[in-house]
Amino acid sequence: MIKQCFMFLGALLLLQATAFSTAQAAPEHSPWPGGIAIIDIGSGAEPPVVTLGDKPVLVMARDKRWHAVVGVPLDTSAETLTLRVADEDVGIELVSRSYREQRLTVKNQSYVTPGQAQLERIGAERKIIDTALNEFRPVASDGIELAAPVTGPRSSSFGLRRFFNDLPRAPHKGMDIAAAAGETIVAPRRGVVSATGDFFFNGNTVILDHGQGFVTMYCHLSAIDVETGQALLAGEKIGAVGATGRVTGPHLHFGTYLNGTAVDPAILLAE
Repeated sequence: MIKQCFMFLGALLLLQATAFSTAQAAPEHSPWPGGIAIIDIGSGAEPPVVTLGDKPVLVMARDKRWHAVVGVPLDTSAETLTLRVADEDVGIELVSRSYREQRLTVKNQSYVTPGQAQLERIGAERKIIDTALNEFRPVASDGIELAAPVTGPRSSSFGLRRFFNDLPRAPHKGMDIAAAAGETIVAPRRGVVSATGDFFFNGNTVILDHGQGFVTMYCHLSAIDVETGQALLAGEKIGAVGATGRVTGPHLHFGTYLNGTAVDPAILLAE
């Protein structure tokens, strides 16, 4: 299945151009938990097949060479990751990174300790979200840099170990952007809507598939203005800022994912 995806991807890339573009924008190599590793994997007419474990990895052209773009799992304790590039193993040396703690007070206790019916709902929603976040659509990548989806102060909250009402929960896997309720949220680059829904924790949510396992997620919206399967161009409206789901006030939770793993949106956002 993976090889078929990359055969199709290679054909698309050959149709896209006969030479590599030097104008592709990409973030810098950030090889730490929650970061992005950008690895030179050589030149050639077609991109090599690259995998991390059982997952295909995004491959893009940069400076006339192929580069693998790998999301480093936030929870990894490994000192290296091993990519499979064609028939060879390529090691990625990782550097350590620590994240702060954040303590929040939530008035609705069900968002901290859900009941059985709520747990069943959460489980069903998790399957929908995980399917969208792990989608691999074999299209040519023209870069991974993102424009801001909404104007406002950006928190450095990615990776925070979160405590709700003093109870420990999973680290924060996105960036919170402060904005007033009703502010317009736009697509940060072209993509296809892979899922929408009103989810227990995330509230009104939109997930965009940008191709090759590059996915962005938008949570707590007051309104959703797109439908599943809809193709969007950069700058088109997705919805509006809100305070739905588990929140303490209006804002946009902005998540970014590569090869099914959450990465820090700050690495990807253009200045």
